[in-house]
Amino acid sequence: MGSSSAVVSTIVQNWREHPPSSYSLKVHNFSQLVNSTTASDDKYQSRLFSSGGYNWRLIVYPNGNGKDDGSGFISMYVEIDSKITTEVFAELRFFVYNKKENKYFTIQDLEVRRFNALKTVWGLQQFLPLDTFNDLKNGYIFEGGHCEFGVDVIVASPLTNWEILSFDEKLSNPKFSWAVKKLSDLKEHVYTSDSFSMGGRQWVLKMYPKGDSGSDGKWLSFYLFLAAGDTLKADEKVFRQGHIRVLDPLGSNHIELKTNRWVERSNTGWGWDQFLSLAELRKSYLDKKDTLNVEVEFEVVSATKYSTII
Repeated sequence: MGSSSAVVSTIVQNWREHPPSSYSLKVHNFSQLVNSTTASDDKYQSRLFSSGGYNWRLIVYPNGNGKDDGSGFISMYVEIDSKITTEVFAELRFFVYNKKENKYFTIQDLEVRRFNALKTVWGLQQFLPLDTFNDLKNGYIFEGGHCEFGVDVIVASPLTNWEILSFDEKLSNPKFSWAVKKLSDLKEHVYTSDSFSMGGRQWVLKMYPKGDSGSDGKWLSFYLFLAAGDTLKADEKVFRQGHIRVLDPLGSNHIELKTNRWVERSNTGWGWDQFLSLAELRKSYLDKKDTLNVEVEFEVVSATKYSTII
């Protein structure tokens, strides 16, 4: 069985009561408009109007733009002032008033169009068939030749809110070692390592030699924190992945636990209240000088660049 893909149209037709917001062109004699455009390349160009901080013109081909496959149709375009020096993105919605319905027939191009010095005009070459428009019973021409065209030019605001998230998986010097000497003699409740740099951030390891409040005094507790001088901004967060190890002084039977967490301003650290039992620690993980060797190895650290937070 073969497969096929359908082309999705970006053109939407609708009716609405509200008049155009950017520009309206009311014509009091449509036949004379057609006649006058024979002297101006078959088109009528409106005066300049402002929308989204830029100057535009509405262009109407009342007898169709034959050079753009618009023969037999009303053709409508907008043109940005050619003096622009940057790119402008805009959504376009074209209007024609229908007296019979007392509403505006609209066609909106859902594709945001890019205007620049090389491409100053966008529009619809086949807005409405001339047979439909010219038939008086349809209501587009009324009161002896009156009609109305219009356009909404919705300029997309420049992108001002953004972030770029990256993950550093090739850290230079990804390991940090901490030798805690004479562990059995330590009296303080918590000890903090020297700060170390990983992934552009400063970190510290906190150790509770007799456990923190959740360990019942029977466990060694470890927590990995951002260093005090490394303050996260509002809504900023950092992902870190790695391992914390208590090294076996006699072999390779290290105790290793994985850390895989987002660090945020409200919670800059995470760890284990029951990393290693004190009984197992004294039995197997202190060297002859009563030194505990701890290692932190980072695998991934994220970094985020972002726009100014309002």
